[in-house]
Amino acid sequence: MNIPILYEDDYCICVCKPNDVVVHHAYHSRNVLHEQSLLQLLEADYGKKFYPVHRLDRRTSGIILLTKETKFVAEFQKLFTENTIEKCYYGVVRGHAPEEKIIDSPVKGKDSKVYKDAETLLQCVQTITVDIPVGPYDTSRYSLVKLTPKTGRLHQLRIHMNKISYPLIGDGKYGDKKHNAMYETNFGWDNLFLHATSLTFTHPYTKEALVLKADFPKNWLELFVKFEWEV
Repeated sequence: MNIPILYEDDYCICVCKPNDVVVHHAYHSRNVLHEQSLLQLLEADYGKKFYPVHRLDRRTSGIILLTKETKFVAEFQKLFTENTIEKCYYGVVRGHAPEEKIIDSPVKGKDSKVYKDAETLLQCVQTITVDIPVGPYDTSRYSLVKLTPKTGRLHQLRIHMNKISYPLIGDGKYGDKKHNAMYETNFGWDNLFLHATSLTFTHPYTKEALVLKADFPKNWLELFVKFEWEV
């Protein structure tokens, strides 16, 4: 699998992580022998190691920032810990979402009983009503939403969309199984429709203002054509 570099300088690279690829394997991961991580794919493609600054869920596609040396990681990570980087995602959700909404709801960390503050800005971009029955309804409704997280909690966007009753399509943990099944049966799409589209920040070393973007994957482009959505 070839992973093209979207941006590169002396300190870092940005790439678009495919859906269903882990950034790196956890210690004692059961999947180590059966699949390659993003870091392994990049090393195979370019013959060198890269070091992730942040993470994306396995099922989330999109832009991710990595450094060329471990000594650069800390300065880039400050962008995230100090909230001086803007992350933009697009998602496809069940229902007709509100035009704009701030979701301010704590999120529990992985294997933790502690809830942490979490905030997401939702903006509805497109809506559609599809003449395919799901459950008790004769039709089904969906929205394309732009999601801007103000914090970076684990599964934040997936949890927040579920909490306001607009779950992401293809989300096996927090989503709606009936609508996920409809997408797979009728369209052949079984991916999570959550894509990290851009990162906007000031480079910590060069001080350059950067807006880095990742194109949408194949299934997204098929959906835009099918639903006649323009982005």
